[in-house]
Amino acid sequence: MDDIDPQLLRVLRAVADGGSITRAAAALGSSQPAVSQLLARAERRLGHTLVLRSGQDGRGGRGATLTDAGRVLADHALHVQAALTAAREDLDAVGGLTRGRVRLAGFPSASSALVPAVLARMAATAPGVTTSYVEVEPPEALDLLRSGEVDVALTFTYVGDEVGSAPDPGLVTRALGRDPLALVTPAGGSGTARTVSAGAVGSGIVGAGALGSGAVGSAVDLASHRDARWIGGCPRCRGHLLASCATAGFTPDIVLETDNAAAVVGLVAAGLGVALLPRLALATTVIPAGVRVDPVDDDLARRVEVVIARGAERVPSVRAALDAVRSAAHLLDGPLPG
Repeated sequence: MDDIDPQLLRVLRAVADGGSITRAAAALGSSQPAVSQLLARAERRLGHTLVLRSGQDGRGGRGATLTDAGRVLADHALHVQAALTAAREDLDAVGGLTRGRVRLAGFPSASSALVPAVLARMAATAPGVTTSYVEVEPPEALDLLRSGEVDVALTFTYVGDEVGSAPDPGLVTRALGRDPLALVTPAGGSGTARTVSAGAVGSGIVGAGALGSGAVGSAVDLASHRDARWIGGCPRCRGHLLASCATAGFTPDIVLETDNAAAVVGLVAAGLGVALLPRLALATTVIPAGVRVDPVDDDLARRVEVVIARGAERVPSVRAALDAVRSAAHLLDGPLPG
């Protein structure tokens, strides 16, 4: 078989993502005729039909789908690009250069707790590497990873999220640790505002002061708040809240929704509802007087993960970012799997 052009793999990946040759060309900064010609030449050279054209797709372009042969090649696009980037950075290193680029994506509560430590570590250990960061929820982070717009994604999952979904063969997921949830409820009392440390959840904390002398509190049964008004978070967190409450035997009355932890605490402080919040979100949130934070069943904890494209660990800048992420995992304040 003739050599396969890496540009062909990028084009096929863009067609798969965009659903048309026109949108693939736009994403690649090329023209539709140029992309069509590249595909035609590749099909003649390789002896396989790679793309099936169809009629108008309703989104301003002619629809296109990959054949089995096209999908086989497209699946290699991410790790081929990773290998090329690794080769470039390795070559730079041989020449005495210390440069590179790594793009991170992460979820909101990671932005205030994990990400600063990761970026600080990168600045200290890989000062020649340009590191950027964008905050998005896990589904969007994975989409950015698949499209090659970011290199490393910090995500989270709950037990049951994987049901009905097949693993993406183009991505590699590594567990960082568990992030326990806490029930945040109104409570009487007064006192100065305080910040809950990463290890405070589990001690029965009230904004006016800790209960007792730091002894670990018992888990609160969600069913004890079945008649409360609830505050929901992001779509994934809202789904987990519904599932957790269903297991406890009731359907929560979700009357407010925000994924801003400080806003949630403010709403709770105003007596407008109760909420489940992860420890990461609480770690950098000021808890005012009159708000109580109690642990819930540890089985409700979410898993915090780092995800990269398969083969991307060969890229020196991505390896440095993974090392930085692992060095920050202790902020989860829990045992790491494996």
